[in-house]
Amino acid sequence: MAVIAIIGLGLIGGSMGLALREAGWEGLELVGYARRPEAASQALRLGLVDRAESNLAAAVEKADLAIIATPPTAVREILAQIAAHLPSRCVVSDTASTKAQILEWAAQHLPPTVSFVGGHPMAGRELWGMGAAQASLFHDCTYCLVPAPNATAEAVQLVMKVVEKIGARPCLIGAEEHDRLVAGISHLPLLLSAALVATTTESGSWPQMAKLAATGYRDLTRLASGNPEMSRDICLTNQAAITEWVDRFIGELSEFRRLAAEGGGELEGAFARARQAREDWLRGARAGGVDHG
Repeated sequence: MAVIAIIGLGLIGGSMGLALREAGWEGLELVGYARRPEAASQALRLGLVDRAESNLAAAVEKADLAIIATPPTAVREILAQIAAHLPSRCVVSDTASTKAQILEWAAQHLPPTVSFVGGHPMAGRELWGMGAAQASLFHDCTYCLVPAPNATAEAVQLVMKVVEKIGARPCLIGAEEHDRLVAGISHLPLLLSAALVATTTESGSWPQMAKLAATGYRDLTRLASGNPEMSRDICLTNQAAITEWVDRFIGELSEFRRLAAEGGGELEGAFARARQAREDWLRGARAGGVDHG
């Protein structure tokens, strides 16, 4: 029997549990860890796992694979706490949105007999918590895998098997490259969404604006509804890449400000180029089956 421990049963961990149970992996036992006993009981009621523990050591002591599905900065403490309780040859993975810092913590805390394979599913919702978990959350999404230098081929294959079982597509990538790329397409949009909400709702005109706000505003501000702890941790563990992309965006926004102030054909041309670039991306994404969620 294979044993997979999921540490953290919120949106991502809970959805992974549901997806793995739905996949019908014969001989698999899913063990879930939640800090509060009542949360562990709720995970059982929702069918997220086969067994739930509120004791971290008990959750991982027989695990073939331990997946840490918590906000990024919590990963460090969990790695330190589970290190002495992991079976030899156990594999550890995570689901955090940043990778370089996580791999450094894994190298500091995990014993050499344990392989670490970092993970990041490019999927999510603006809702969080185990009540928001969905078995279909990872369907056809890209799932980034970042093996540590000492990770065995068998460890990478095990995590790839899990990724494929939940319906995602594994993508091997280096930690630094991962953090730089997702800062532009995931973390920058998060900051823009929050900044737009702050800019508009703090205006004295917001009560009137709120009555007019519709799908465009809702779409652009969706990410601001995410878990604040998770959003904070993303920024704290990928500061350099995020600030670089914010600076680039400020430059581009300043250019659009200039064009809007001056008017004329240049402004239409800028919008046309942006529209074409997005259409090109959408066509390629559709062809590749990329999830846009």
